[in-house]
Amino acid sequence: MFICICNAIREKDIRAAARCVAGGAEDIYGQMGFRPQCRQCLEDADDIIADERACAVA
Repeated sequence: MFICICNAIREKDIRAAARCVAGGAEDIYGQMGFRPQCRQCLEDADDIIADERACAVA
């Protein structure tokens, strides 16, 4: 599923990056070579990042 339409970033891409990159959505977008444009996806992306990191700890 696409999370960021502006940059065509999929949920699986955010989850994979969350395992390797510290910080929030903006940090991960930057590491992927993107930057938030309309910013409507950031809250959902941060939720996915938190979920992925919580699963990794458990």
